[in-house]
Amino acid sequence: MIYHLLRHFSEFLSRTLHFYAYQYVMFRAVMAILTSLAIALLIGPRVIRWLMRKKIGDRPEFHHAALNALTREKANTPTMGGLIILLSASLTTMLWAKLDNPFVQKALFVLLWFGALGGVDDWLKLTAVSRQRSRDGLHAWEKLLFQIAGAVLIATFLFFDFSAMAKEGNSDGQSLWLPFYKVGVPLANWTFILIAIFYISATSNAVNLADGMDGLAAGCVAMVSLVLVILCYVASEAMSRTTPVTWASYLLLPHIPESGELSVFYASLLGAVLGFLWFNCYPAQTFMGDVGSLPLGAAMGYGALVTRNELLLLVIGGVFVIELMSVVLQIGYFRYTHGKRLFRCAPLHHHFHLAGWSEPQVVVRFWLMAAAFAALALATIKLR
Repeated sequence: MIYHLLRHFSEFLSRTLHFYAYQYVMFRAVMAILTSLAIALLIGPRVIRWLMRKKIGDRPEFHHAALNALTREKANTPTMGGLIILLSASLTTMLWAKLDNPFVQKALFVLLWFGALGGVDDWLKLTAVSRQRSRDGLHAWEKLLFQIAGAVLIATFLFFDFSAMAKEGNSDGQSLWLPFYKVGVPLANWTFILIAIFYISATSNAVNLADGMDGLAAGCVAMVSLVLVILCYVASEAMSRTTPVTWASYLLLPHIPESGELSVFYASLLGAVLGFLWFNCYPAQTFMGDVGSLPLGAAMGYGALVTRNELLLLVIGGVFVIELMSVVLQIGYFRYTHGKRLFRCAPLHHHFHLAGWSEPQVVVRFWLMAAAFAALALATIKLR
């Protein structure tokens, strides 16, 4: 909105104020971080008070007596705090991004679709006692059905976008790009669509597993968002105003025209997550809930799909991969050994908590791991 308004007065601004900065993606990305952070800090207390009035408080329940004892003080802490992230990121994106950009439009759709799904699931779970229902929320098949439906829509839209690029001679969008490898591997049309559907459906649950300690998921998402800001910029933007050479061609990465505008979107997410972290750090005033974790996970997957960095996201979000694998290994080992456990509890952050680490220790150490994974992912770009 601000971009389109400034563009309307571009001639006046350039002649009288010599102001051109709004034309640059990275300027608007930086402004998006600050704007989103400010909005989150402003609306955060109001959202938390509203959740408390509605008595939408969490009641942590684990199949582990020791863990229930450790999380006893979290009872009745307002959840669905992910609304702070959704509102801040959406408003900021609409303020600073080009709203006629197709990638930005689909990014907002991802937040809306998966945020609504997570919100319904949270509401059903957290109002179960007052409404005399079970605490299960949406059934697993219902949740998966809507996740796949949203993924199908996004995959289809991206397929048409990349097909249009291919007609213009750029087939980067229809290839699979591997870390450390200099060229993309061509994909059949049906393969791309299947990968995209599976990927967004899977990543929409990635943040949810890490959302079990104060600030853990939010801090790790902030690291991933920062890397996606860089990747989206690199995939689209030229190295300078005087040369047609792009950063993507220089670094041997896929070139996806117009994807640079997503830098503003992921900068908005970064600012929103940092603002949410103000209220979510230990001891948390609110929890993220599915209304925040599902859209954040889906947004991470969407950014990787657009920039064709699906496999690199496994490195960027290494903490989420480790959390997921700890659950898979725990379940597999439990069934194979007929009741024995590989970890004290899964996901992995609970294992360390039960091992004697304090909650802040676990969170900060996982943040450090997330920063290391982000740095490693950025290093692989140059190593191509």
